[in-house]
Amino acid sequence: MSASEMFQLEVSAAEAYEANFVPAVFAEWAQELVVDAGISPGERVLDVACGTGIVARKVADTTAAEITGVDINPAMLEVARRVRPELSWGQADAGALPFPDRAFDKVLCQMALMFFPDPTAALREMARVTADGGSLAVVVPGRLEEQPVYGPFVELASRHADADAMSLLGAYFSCGDLERLRQLFESAGLAVTGTRTHVGTANNASAEQFVVVEVESTPLADRLDEEQYASLRFGAARVLAPFTASDGSVAAPLQGHIVIACKA
Repeated sequence: MSASEMFQLEVSAAEAYEANFVPAVFAEWAQELVVDAGISPGERVLDVACGTGIVARKVADTTAAEITGVDINPAMLEVARRVRPELSWGQADAGALPFPDRAFDKVLCQMALMFFPDPTAALREMARVTADGGSLAVVVPGRLEEQPVYGPFVELASRHADADAMSLLGAYFSCGDLERLRQLFESAGLAVTGTRTHVGTANNASAEQFVVVEVESTPLADRLDEEQYASLRFGAARVLAPFTASDGSVAAPLQGHIVIACKA
């Protein structure tokens, strides 16, 4: 099973992703990515693997640019279209983008590169559709070893989940080594012009909600049985204790890397 196949969602999960995962985690990262990309009004912008569209929405709301969002998952696009029907959405594989050469001034990709079956091919495609003088901006989670919450959480999951679930969890952090990430861009014919490591915060009302968001808004929901899921919820309170406030809310740090590149 490929990484892209692992991250197919039903509409109910895509709706949960938009309702829970986006405000808890990805809205912050979308803002960081759009600012670092340096988008100007009137530029043509492509959001690759747009999910339910938080990056595209940030672009539309803050830069007055012309934004197009594409994703391989129909359920994600269904939610994106419902939330912002006036924006341009389309189904597309990141490894075979349906656009002519140099069609966009800026190409963005948030928290998805690690799920592409061939990340180098996807980066080449993103470079192909980027105009001369344009740039790419990509963000991925950092290495699992650098994650003070997600590292122990994945370790906890490893004691309860099967190999299929662990393969998905490991994929999240597979592009997290910054030096290897630079090499990946270079192998795709791109010159890295800047990197920034940012520590964001996954905010949840409780440890229980943290697990619900991580499981029910992702394909993990289909890869854990009831007993495994219950064990994960029970153990998460201990893992998250150092990041839990007196009211029970959880502020979990998530390290990620933003990479800006242009054609070499």
